Amino acid sequence: MRETSKEITNQILKFIETYKQPMTSENEYEQDFNTIALQLFRYQFQHNLPFKKFCQTSKKTPLTVKHWEQIPPMPIQGFKYLTLSCEPVEEANVFMTSGTTNPELKGKNYHPTFSVWDTSMKEPFKQYVLPDLERIKIFVLSPAEDMNQNSSLSRYLSNAVSFFGTKESRFFFGQEGLRLDEFAEALKESENSGEPLMLMGATFSYVHVLDYLKEKGIKVSLPKGSRIFDTGGFKGKSREVEQENLYNMFREIFQVERNGIINMYGMTELSSQIYDQTIRSAFLENKVIHDKKGPLWVQTRVLNTDTLEPVPEGEVGVLAHYDLANWNSCLGILTEDIGYKTEFGFVLLGRVKGSEARGCSIAVDQLLQSNLGGANH
Repeated sequence: MRETSKEITNQILKFIETYKQPMTSENEYEQDFNTIALQLFRYQFQHNLPFKKFCQTSKKTPLTVKHWEQIPPMPIQGFKYLTLSCEPVEEANVFMTSGTTNPELKGKNYHPTFSVWDTSMKEPFKQYVLPDLERIKIFVLSPAEDMNQNSSLSRYLSNAVSFFGTKESRFFFGQEGLRLDEFAEALKESENSGEPLMLMGATFSYVHVLDYLKEKGIKVSLPKGSRIFDTGGFKGKSREVEQENLYNMFREIFQVERNGIINMYGMTELSSQIYDQTIRSAFLENKVIHDKKGPLWVQTRVLNTDTLEPVPEGEVGVLAHYDLANWNSCLGILTEDIGYKTEFGFVLLGRVKGSEARGCSIAVDQLLQSNLGGANH
């Protein structure tokens, strides 16, 4: 890695260390976030050519941008069409999207080092998923990292087990798929042990597991302190399951109540994760807040779907995340998700539908025009 890359990653790691616990001064935090975000923008503008060209279409450069909110967020489609990396990609690890809509066109996020990615994952996981425990027995229903080196979720799950799992933690996904018989057996043993258990997996993995358990007539009452972690959307590969239905089935099959269920919102194109505050708020404040929140090195903006201007709290718009841990690609990401801000965080409503996405479409057009259309920049 070039010296400037080492310098910027060290600064980000220092920021994460400073702000991994709740902030003491909002003004100081805002100032610190803005300072490092502008430094990162300068670095990415200099070393990430497709990003630089995109910024130039809206006349945003390090000379004109004075606040992080003025940094153009990269449309998520850019990760499919362009190579967005400050460091040479030949020397980097790469996470790829699953490519369910188009297997030929996968989003790619390059990571020359995992030092920032891993650090960014660790503390928020502890805060939002395990605020009450140091370690927990974890049963994972999705592939481990050794099975899928290009999956950010696989690395995340493997990290969760190595950082926070007890020695009884296990993965139940092999080359042949989910090992359901083995899982059902281990589930019964856990019920009898009295030791808290956490199930972890992609949302659609649970659909197969629940179908299997229902078919076999298996129900368990997981020990007190157990929890269920799911991530991803509710469009399973076999059939669609609404969140509420899924969580009701968790209650019915595992005897885990809603305040023991946590959903993580993450994406290949980001380097940090965002969580429900369900478990943390129940443990710390004795009330349940489902709204999502990320660590202090991630800021989320809600933008008008036509103009991409910010909207007031409570108004629905498209989400843009600014993640300092995304140091090698693009600090800001314009998603295709809609939601609204609340006093506690934000509520995720789903995907932008084609007709609502005018602002996103214009941004994608600008991006492709600047990089693939032969425009002279």
